[in-house]
Amino acid sequence: MGIVWTIVIGFVAGIIAKFVTPGDNEPTGFVLTTILGVFGAIVASYLGQSLGWYAPGEGAGIFGAAVGAIIVLLVWGFARKRA
Repeated sequence: MGIVWTIVIGFVAGIIAKFVTPGDNEPTGFVLTTILGVFGAIVASYLGQSLGWYAPGEGAGIFGAAVGAIIVLLVWGFARKRA
């Protein structure tokens, strides 16, 4: 059940990030939105653990995952403009 919950949280976080982040150069589709959210959750968990906000082994919640997905989208947009 853990992986299913991660995918659901990732999908919701990806949708939130796509609504909040301006621009039309973001990845589209169900699968890419889910991957964006899951990757955002991983980024948020890593940053949170590095800054001492989360205990080792503790993951980011929906808010942290959405913030991580927004960071990933902003980096994605910056990288697309540079290329």
